[in-house]
Amino acid sequence: MSPDFRSNRPSAIPGLSRRRLLMDSALGFGALAMNALLGGTAHAAASANPGTSGQRGKPHHRPTARNVIFLYMDGGVSQVDTFDPKPRLTREDGKPFGLHMEPTQFEDNGATLGSPWAFRPRGQSGLPVSELFPQVGSRADDLCVIRSMVSRFSEHNAANYFLHSGSGMAGRPSMGAWTTYGLGTENRDLPGYVVLDGGLIPSGGVDCFGPGFLPASHQASLLRNDLPALANIQPLETAPGLQRDKLTSVRALDAAALTRLGSHDALEAAIANAELAYRMQMSVPEATSIHGESEATRRLYGLDSTSEHTRSYGRQCLVARRLIERGVRFVELTCTRAHGNSRWDAHGDLRNNHSINARAIDQPIAGLLTDLKARGLLDETVVLWSGEFGRTPFAQGRDGRDHNPHGFSLWMAGGGVRGGMAYGSTDEYGYKAAENPVEIHDLHATLLHLLGLDHERLTHRFGGRDYRLTDVHGRVIQAVLA
Repeated sequence: MSPDFRSNRPSAIPGLSRRRLLMDSALGFGALAMNALLGGTAHAAASANPGTSGQRGKPHHRPTARNVIFLYMDGGVSQVDTFDPKPRLTREDGKPFGLHMEPTQFEDNGATLGSPWAFRPRGQSGLPVSELFPQVGSRADDLCVIRSMVSRFSEHNAANYFLHSGSGMAGRPSMGAWTTYGLGTENRDLPGYVVLDGGLIPSGGVDCFGPGFLPASHQASLLRNDLPALANIQPLETAPGLQRDKLTSVRALDAAALTRLGSHDALEAAIANAELAYRMQMSVPEATSIHGESEATRRLYGLDSTSEHTRSYGRQCLVARRLIERGVRFVELTCTRAHGNSRWDAHGDLRNNHSINARAIDQPIAGLLTDLKARGLLDETVVLWSGEFGRTPFAQGRDGRDHNPHGFSLWMAGGGVRGGMAYGSTDEYGYKAAENPVEIHDLHATLLHLLGLDHERLTHRFGGRDYRLTDVHGRVIQAVLA
């Protein structure tokens, strides 16, 4: 199943450095041609212990997945209203909260707040799912719900950075960047890491998707959820040869600079990105166009819905499937403006906030899981659904919930993950992780493991030390592996 990850980068030729090759190749044209041909191969980091990691770009072990689709629930979804039923909340609704309250973001804490939505067992597994998600609930046997997630941050920016990069500060590589750094892309005409803009860029901005200190070519490409998916995708030149001539001239100037100055990440990334952008003028319009999809497929994803937000998110899900079919390694979907700018961040008006947001994503996500399974793609694609933290089981004010990093839920499906199960638990109120707590570093370690990468061996030397996505933490959650 896994592709051949062998690297043919010029630096792999014994005794021949990149700089020497540039100097000996007619002002760099030979190197640039080679770079254009081989730029899609993997750029995996060698192990911190030379000789133990195997060939550069080759998985450390046999993968069960080759792609990731990250359904990012911006703002923080309430675990006790979605995938973690707590009967005690219902019984004690409106009463003083029975546990010590940790400091909250806004310190406007009220009484115990029971869930407005009922739960019922779904699928053969009997996995409880809230009535907020009737369609996703129909795929319960594919879901592995982790109910004992914890985060170290209760503020959106830091928590978003932490979820995406394993650090609470901006500037570290995101998990998508680490994925392409480790495995490369399977399609040299498309980026390896794509973020689909549903209308809301998360708190923290595009730094959530950045390459940090990894080579700049591993940053995400942000595509609009519309056509054209990229600005300036159509050439302005009247003849194809004119654009090619311009690129050739730019490459000559860049090659001359590289010859004089030696290797420089920003310049080499600019060269690679210019070549990729040229190829993307053909590949991106085809990959992001859904006009050729059947009416049955469009209905499956909710593209015939009366809700514009369901249609919008459905298009994201369908494009995500098309991208991973074409070899894109990591695709992240962002939220629509279903509840204005508040995302899932229900500090008030909980019932409307979660109802409207759930309505936007329920059918599209169920359609995505159904379609992936029917096409044989779910077995090799990890689908991850998560926000940056959860929400309090007691009210903020009268009808909201504040941020809660002490215990929340997410789910995974496909790609070697066991379906139809819940792992870990929170206390009787759904407030704090009580059994088998799972940290963000553990989630990252597990995702990399499914992709065939050892999180302790996928490293990059920067500032005199070896860095990794999981820092000095993380463990693979063996119990959720199929």
